[in-house]
Amino acid sequence: MTRGGDPARVAVERERGGVALRLAGRWTADQAPAVEAAAAEMLAAAHAASGHPAASLPLVIDLSGLSRLDTLGAWVLERTRAALAPGTAYAGAAPEHLILLREVAYRQSAPDPRRRRFHPLDPVASLGAGLRSLGRQSLAGLAFLGEVVAGCLRVLARPRSFRGPALVNQIEQIALRGAPIIMLISFLVGCIVTQQGIIQLQRFGAQSYVVNMIGILTLRELGVLLTSIMVAGRSGSAFTAEIGSMRMREEVDALRVMGLDPIEILIVPRILALMLALPLLAFLADLAALAGGALTSFLYGGLSLEAFTFRLQNAIGLRHVVIGLIKAPFMALIIGIIASVEGFMVEGSAESLGRHVTASVVKSIFMVIVLDGLFAVFFAAIDF
Repeated sequence: MTRGGDPARVAVERERGGVALRLAGRWTADQAPAVEAAAAEMLAAAHAASGHPAASLPLVIDLSGLSRLDTLGAWVLERTRAALAPGTAYAGAAPEHLILLREVAYRQSAPDPRRRRFHPLDPVASLGAGLRSLGRQSLAGLAFLGEVVAGCLRVLARPRSFRGPALVNQIEQIALRGAPIIMLISFLVGCIVTQQGIIQLQRFGAQSYVVNMIGILTLRELGVLLTSIMVAGRSGSAFTAEIGSMRMREEVDALRVMGLDPIEILIVPRILALMLALPLLAFLADLAALAGGALTSFLYGGLSLEAFTFRLQNAIGLRHVVIGLIKAPFMALIIGIIASVEGFMVEGSAESLGRHVTASVVKSIFMVIVLDGLFAVFFAAIDF
């Protein structure tokens, strides 16, 4: 037996051109057995009245007689309506009942997709889809770069609106806290490259030329490239995680509601800090790599510090230092743009945050290497 009075029930009436299912009573959780029985009666009666389960006579569910409806009753009604003939509609429903029915609207799960057979053109199609996605992402990055430039111009027009403490804090996080690990890794890489160079050049009795190799390679390519890769993995991922977390907590929307521009508040200080800190870190990485090369030359090649310094002065010039430092701000800009775009793409889940942080690091490292290659071709073309 059901608890309480006025149990759920249904009456079937044949009308001109259709069938009316008139509901009455309490369609609530405490009447669950009666609700299920009434729903089954609706299906059986409707099928019997229409003459066939698949018949297409118009059906109307009249809710004017309901005394009460809760979530359970609404869900059973929606489930039953989905099982009836297509086009079955409600009639006579109270406004609050309609709201509840819309909230629990029955959605049939999509069927499992059929497994496609391999086609010889599938790799070409995948390549095309990847190129199209790359094009969209490139356009999005260019559009975001335009917003950043516009934000910088607005800051220049209104210098008092610039958040100086945020810039100083970001420089501290990027440069001051990142310098030890970057210098350590650069030192070790300098040691490894020099050691391998000495071993290979000893076959020709030219191990002293390892100074030329480590000097030019470090100042032109290795120092700034290693620094950019480490900054992309350390600071770029942090930017994406910070902005993504703010997106998840709707703090970015709150800034817009308060009339503040998230680009000026969040992005401009971070990108400017990157563009200021990366050349400094690249210079420190150069010094650390050369120190590692000098130590390894002394231990493996028997080359004294004075001889190493003398050969280094003859092998390199100011232009080698300048080339590496010219690349640094552009690489910093690429890292900042990619990290910020990925941060703003984060949705409301931890899985989305992790996916975009990973994408930020991978894309930043890839673009840094591509940009370094373009610079190498350009400087070689102008013989600089």
